[in-house]
Amino acid sequence: MAYVRRVGTASGAVAVQVVWSEHGGRKDMTHVGSGCSEVEVALLVAEADRLIHAGQDSLFPGEGGSTVEVVRTFSSVLWDALEQLWVQLGFGLLDDEVFRRLVLARVVEPTSKLDSIRVLEDLGVCSGSVSGIYRSLRRCQEQDYRGLLQRACFAHVGSNGLGLLLYDVTTLYFEVHQEDDYRIPGYSKERRLEPQIIVGLLVNVDGFPLAVQSFEGNKAETLTILPVVEAFVSDHDLSGVTIVADAGMLSETNLGVLEDAGFKFIVGSRVKKTPYSISEYTTSVGKPVTDGQVFVENWTQGTLTKPRDWNVVYQYRQKRASLDLRNIDKQIAKALQVSEGTRPVSTNRFVSIRGGQPSINTTLVEQARLRAGIKGYITNLDLNITDPQQIITAYHQLFEVETSFRNE
Repeated sequence: MAYVRRVGTASGAVAVQVVWSEHGGRKDMTHVGSGCSEVEVALLVAEADRLIHAGQDSLFPGEGGSTVEVVRTFSSVLWDALEQLWVQLGFGLLDDEVFRRLVLARVVEPTSKLDSIRVLEDLGVCSGSVSGIYRSLRRCQEQDYRGLLQRACFAHVGSNGLGLLLYDVTTLYFEVHQEDDYRIPGYSKERRLEPQIIVGLLVNVDGFPLAVQSFEGNKAETLTILPVVEAFVSDHDLSGVTIVADAGMLSETNLGVLEDAGFKFIVGSRVKKTPYSISEYTTSVGKPVTDGQVFVENWTQGTLTKPRDWNVVYQYRQKRASLDLRNIDKQIAKALQVSEGTRPVSTNRFVSIRGGQPSINTTLVEQARLRAGIKGYITNLDLNITDPQQIITAYHQLFEVETSFRNE
């Protein structure tokens, strides 16, 4: 006697089996396959039925028996590679099949959690249910998956090479009209008005993510760096760490808090006027700076509330100067249109309004041209030990954070 049996699996699929039983209770089983959808299961059941009746004569002579061919599309090379990387990174410590598939689907195509079901189905992987996804997300919160994964990331990288950490933030917007204590409209470079949150990401020099933390949407970016860094250093008992961040983190208070907490830093500087060291050089030498030339000054911003031994490293690059000058020319063209009345009065750093009449501020234009190509880097590292070029090189690794954000 033989019959078809359907059995649910831990991954959410349905296994189809043929059970052969004989007198005396002896049973053999043939596994036909596993299906994720009703169509796949139906085809497997038909195949199981064919196996049961294999070798039997047809009831209607002259008619051959029907043949069922089960075809499954499965991106095995891609999926197997992703699963192998998941294990290599140590993420196998999470015993949550639904969560793993959801994460890997978003690696293939960054989309919403519900649309990830479509991605999984396209890959030929059992997608599970919407309710299963939400149950997994609740487990993620209750069992602190973030903390577990961050510890796995640290174990994968190891403590060597973590003397230099890169930090940056981004914003995530929500298509909701009702804000709450967490999703709050805040500063937006795109001038969006939707509720948002701020996400801070800490990576190593290769861009490998080490820690991520979210904040209220209206929190100042400069106030996010210290909680993320302090928590990471404390969790892993690190010391002698240098933090690299862009100019968005620049403020005397912010840098002072970092230094007082025991951290070294390298932060981008906004060059608002021609540095004294460069002006002095061009005046005394009588010729412009050369491509890649570096200058060092003590850094002050207004009146420092506490004595600080900080320096700023300036570098001139010809390629950057060409880009800056092109942008200046574009702004001048717009400012000219404003002054001639052919363009509405809008924010433009080269437009001055006197007596209600807009005009081009030639002094500001000249100052901007003199600063073209100059970039500053503020640090509290000892430049007698650390070469200024190392400061510049470390800062330019920040592109790794942007790459990690795009891959998250």
